[in-house]
Amino acid sequence: MANGREKKVREKNRVFLARDERQPIDWKRIIFILLGLFLFFVVYFSPDWGAAVDPAGKVFQLTREGKAAIGLFLLASVWWIFEVVPIGVTAIMIGVVQALFLIRDPQVVFTDFMDPSVWFIFASIVIGLAFAKTGLTKRMAYKMLSVVGEKTSMIYLGSFLMVALLTLIMAHTAVAAATFPLLMTIYSLYDPEGTVTKFGKGLFIGMAFVAGAGSIITLLGSARGAVALGFFKNITGHEIGFFELSYYMLPVGLTMVFLIWIFLLIMYKPERPSIPGLSDKVKMLSDKLGSMNRNEALTLIIVFSAILLLSLRSFVPALESLNKSGILLITTVSFFVFKILDVKDLEDVPWNIILLFGGAMCIGFCLWKTGAADWMAVNWLKLFQNSSWFVFVIMTAFFVLIMTNFIMNVAAIAITLPVALATCQYLGVAPHVIIFASLVTAGMPFMLLIGAAPNAIAYESRQFTSGEFLKAGIPMSIILMVVLGIFIWLIWPLMGMPVLLAK
Repeated sequence: MANGREKKVREKNRVFLARDERQPIDWKRIIFILLGLFLFFVVYFSPDWGAAVDPAGKVFQLTREGKAAIGLFLLASVWWIFEVVPIGVTAIMIGVVQALFLIRDPQVVFTDFMDPSVWFIFASIVIGLAFAKTGLTKRMAYKMLSVVGEKTSMIYLGSFLMVALLTLIMAHTAVAAATFPLLMTIYSLYDPEGTVTKFGKGLFIGMAFVAGAGSIITLLGSARGAVALGFFKNITGHEIGFFELSYYMLPVGLTMVFLIWIFLLIMYKPERPSIPGLSDKVKMLSDKLGSMNRNEALTLIIVFSAILLLSLRSFVPALESLNKSGILLITTVSFFVFKILDVKDLEDVPWNIILLFGGAMCIGFCLWKTGAADWMAVNWLKLFQNSSWFVFVIMTAFFVLIMTNFIMNVAAIAITLPVALATCQYLGVAPHVIIFASLVTAGMPFMLLIGAAPNAIAYESRQFTSGEFLKAGIPMSIILMVVLGIFIWLIWPLMGMPVLLAK
């Protein structure tokens, strides 16, 4: 009996101790969960917001579904920024709300999570896994470090220039996925324990920012350029060629790359000015790798064959119909066919990030298809239809910047351009400056993880939170708008860009 009593006492003590060890209630998390839901329901049940009318007299009604889309947009923004649940779970919530509140057909809603763009991101990440497994990332990292030396400021610059140069020939998503493990290798030499440091924050946030800055320079850096120029030709009848785009975008992209470097050196100044002994250690590790093996060579052949085919789509009309996601997924299949990767490697795919972009596509299509995005664009641009030409152009680009942090950059341009191009003729503004300014901001969504795939890929480093990314992104976005303003007002006209219509 005594043993029985002692057993019960011990059990009670264990329960009380377990209660004491329970973590305190995270009131901040609960408040932001409720804030997101509150914003959704306030918008959803609010009275009619009225129609928007563009300068041509076209009426844009905000339907019940459109109003709900804006509410969902606010809910997702709060949950993503403050990470109240894993970012992939917030993405799932976007689909759930649309289905339960009949905002869109559930079959369409959940199909968005398997959009070809999501598969492109998946394939890009698998390329990064292949580079890491075969040792290519180590080989590339050691080569770069042997060039830039031991100073952490130069390691920043060398990493950023490498990312920017790669975006001239391949999609920025693929560049981020391929260079991410490389930067992880570099970071392991700075901090073998993998703890969170200022250098780590600057390195990976910088990777995301620079991938966007580099991607605006050529049509190969992202699909947005080719789609936007085709759209521009259909509306205006003017054609902008491959080299004309690069002529105007190259100075903007390079300026931003160096400003990002300087900004992050200030905001996330590395704890150590250098890594003593790095050069000797890199030489030793590089020698240890030996010559390139069969899997490394085969990986390079597979990846660069896909990049070549993707590049040729911009020049060879017969290849335009080939889907870019399908082309890149050939690399995924090839890695498994040639046994470079195996089924266990699929466990290393960051599915949280895949879900995040499924949700980003889903909310983007929701705003677009319900007409909510058009309604917002018309109301925004109407505010500046009587402004000076400069204010109108810069505010158009600013709207694209805000929208592209939440929805596909192609969609942000497609929503904004028809209204902007219809309005600009009344202000005597040439359409060219509208398209170029919009493409600049569409390529650099610095504030939210969902704005671009490189942002989310960089987040996998676990060096920063979504809130810290936003904290760095707001001042960087202000710098971007200042730089763009200088180019619109002074540099592009000096380079020969049409800014005002001839009278």
